[in-house]
Amino acid sequence: MNSLFSKIFISFWLTLVLFAGSTIWLASNYIDHMRSDQNASGLRARMASYSQEAQKIIDIGDGPMLRKWLTRLDHREAIPILLVDRNGNDLLDRPVPSRVVRRMARWNHELENNDQEREHRHSPRVRRLVVSPQGDRYWLVPDYQSITLGRVLKRPHVIAIPVLLATIIGGLVCFALARYLTAPLGRLKQATVRMAAGELNHRVAPSLRGRKDEIADLAEGFDDMAERLEQLVGSHKQLLRDASHELRSPLARLQVALGLTRQRADASLDIELDRIERETERLNELIGQLLSLARLESGGMVPTKNEIDLEVLLKNIAEDASYEARANSKSVRLDIATGGVITGDEVLLHSAVENIVRNAIRYTNPDTEVAIRLDRDSEAAIYRISICDQGPGVPEAMLPRLFEPFVRVAEARDRESGGYGLGLAIADRAIRMHQGTITARNQSSGGICMEITLPANH
Repeated sequence: MNSLFSKIFISFWLTLVLFAGSTIWLASNYIDHMRSDQNASGLRARMASYSQEAQKIIDIGDGPMLRKWLTRLDHREAIPILLVDRNGNDLLDRPVPSRVVRRMARWNHELENNDQEREHRHSPRVRRLVVSPQGDRYWLVPDYQSITLGRVLKRPHVIAIPVLLATIIGGLVCFALARYLTAPLGRLKQATVRMAAGELNHRVAPSLRGRKDEIADLAEGFDDMAERLEQLVGSHKQLLRDASHELRSPLARLQVALGLTRQRADASLDIELDRIERETERLNELIGQLLSLARLESGGMVPTKNEIDLEVLLKNIAEDASYEARANSKSVRLDIATGGVITGDEVLLHSAVENIVRNAIRYTNPDTEVAIRLDRDSEAAIYRISICDQGPGVPEAMLPRLFEPFVRVAEARDRESGGYGLGLAIADRAIRMHQGTITARNQSSGGICMEITLPANH
């Protein structure tokens, strides 16, 4: 029973066997009980009561009412009770067994010869005689031999017990099976969510010890995949850290050599030396961003915990960004709907938001503005910072990848802008360290809008 297929098959098979077995057992017991009750006083008492009811109805000459009464009686009793006239026909046109017809003929003959209707009517026998005002005789006869399983199962009070029992047993079996199957799948789902959030060291198989089915194999395969991913990502991050550190030393020597060269060279080399200096500064900036990203992803950067006034923070960023915007015929507008204070690393958060604002200034069209807005969602207990530009936007398929390292968008976001595809990745990691989120969406009017959420109680 180590196979998941066999567990499902056997569980459902046992449920069906229990249902069928309980139904047949209860119905058979009921039939045996009804047949053993042929000579019991209970059935005779009921037949006496039925004959009195039939006699009352037939005395008033209401044929349709008699048929309705007999129909209700047929639905209630598991034993067919026939109302047969002297010609051997049932009032409801049900088939009358030949043995009943023969017996009825004998009974009628006895009545005609002995004229003992009163004796027969009050006889202790089960059969009962009903006589109409016109003198027509009807025999109320139970037909024991016509009791069938199908007839018994049609009676609600009979079928209710096995159905209820089978429903309870089947429900318990199916609940246990569903729980058995979905519990590990829920753990797998949680593991994938945690891996997507960056917890590559999370494993599933240890929580499924004792299982030896396909789900356990899936968990082991998932853990092997997670371990391999952790190794690859770890190697990638280690390579970035090592390369960044190793590049710092030759870059510093290059800057020193550049300074010495400027002292010894004449003015004719200033253009070339200026270009070398700009590229050196860009390389230094790139290495700095790589080191910052590596520290954020490795957990080596521990943020300080200070109170941060978001209104003051955004005013300082907007004021500094306005200088850069005005130089390019652009502007920055700040809208504070609700101020607030959170706890976190002010330097880290300032750098993240400023990076996004400067990114928006870089890509917004000339003679347009970058809108910064701060408000609070009281129901969700979060502060929301939105930074929207009026640039060309990005393709919808690229939006989820904007915060991945070195991801760049063609045309509107090309290398001529001066970026390296690291700014948004660093901002994303910094905001996540404050238990916040950052998302991007295109605006219908054009441009892209970055939305940062920070917990109000953080």
